Amino acid sequence: MKLSDMLEMASRTDPGLLRSRNEDAVFADASLGIAILADGMGGYNAGEVASGMACNLLATGFSRFVPTCNEHTDSGGDPAFLRQHLVSEVRAANLGIFQAAQGEPNCVGMGTTLVLAWFYDNRVGVAHVGDSRFYRLRHDDFELLTRDHSLLQEQIDSGMITPEEARFSEHRNLVTRALGVYPEVDVEAHVHDVQTGDLLLLCSDGLSEMVEREEIKQTLLTMGGNLELAADQLLRLANDNGGRDNISLILVRVLGDFGQARGWTQRLWAAMK
Repeated sequence: MKLSDMLEMASRTDPGLLRSRNEDAVFADASLGIAILADGMGGYNAGEVASGMACNLLATGFSRFVPTCNEHTDSGGDPAFLRQHLVSEVRAANLGIFQAAQGEPNCVGMGTTLVLAWFYDNRVGVAHVGDSRFYRLRHDDFELLTRDHSLLQEQIDSGMITPEEARFSEHRNLVTRALGVYPEVDVEAHVHDVQTGDLLLLCSDGLSEMVEREEIKQTLLTMGGNLELAADQLLRLANDNGGRDNISLILVRVLGDFGQARGWTQRLWAAMK
């Protein structure tokens, strides 16, 4: 079976109600098992340049690499292999964005958040930088699988403020990491098992800050059988609640097993590990 038969994806991006430009960018390709979401920042049009470059560079890199994964079957399903390649690709994209900015005065200092999901061998590798998020709905459990790289999160972690107080903080949009601002970036990457029926959500803070977590969960539980309707409803809720920022999201539903076929040597190696 093709990977695109095992994964269903729907994506949306919208400027919201108060912003004149959309500085978010998304890319979703079920045949590659790749979902990318970037929320740009910077003066002039630099934010949309950074987010667009992040999606383009990463989509190009994975479109070249994924078809060769069968050559790495021995290690391809190893979480360390997935994390290593995710971090390598994101760091390369970071350097590309940084170098591009050096030659364009209007783009110096531009950056973007990033959340990237790579579905491979019944796992999903997730890399993120900044405060764009990755959630998983499994049965009735709606779990946030990323931790924001933001001043607000650091204040919560240190006990300076409570999560409830954080909802009204003036520092909600101050991230502590971004792609493209410096020649090197600290990328956080984790690998999670995937089950048939899982529903995954990648989103920018334009959704997570405008729609309560429980309302997102109920929308997915109610409409998750139709990803297009669910994506439209989440976008509508964010705008109905004020639409103060650009809003982007990608929904991914796991329809079936997508484990890699292995020969007898691979099965033997897996049994010995």
